[in-house]
Amino acid sequence: MTDANSYDWKLEGDYFEGCNCDSICPCIFLLDPDKGYCNVTVAWHIEKGHYESTQLNGLNAVAVFVAPGNMFTGPKMKAIFYLDKNASQEQSDALSKIFSGQSGGFFAAAASLIGEMVGIKSATITFG
Repeated sequence: MTDANSYDWKLEGDYFEGCNCDSICPCIFLLDPDKGYCNVTVAWHIEKGHYESTQLNGLNAVAVFVAPGNMFTGPKMKAIFYLDKNASQEQSDALSKIFSGQSGGFFAAAASLIGEMVGIKSATITFG
């Protein structure tokens, strides 16, 4: 059975993450950030992917999150997403739906941790 808010999408590729914590980020273990807050940048390189019939191969996305405390117990985070400038309008719309959580899956669960979406912008993103 498919959830009414779930769509046919899949992303495969590379995932990168970095934050201001002194060592491995305690947030991934549901703990408080070691400085009391966590500023984290996350990047995805989509080697193979689709949203319904829209192909997303070779595109990139970056998100920046500001967590003023524990990411899971609050207060809620601020977020901004940057989508690959090379994406067509159709691909950009698809990426927006996936990363905003509108299309179900992991990102829908993560969206509940965000209190303010600062924006979704187009940017030149390269991986080397």
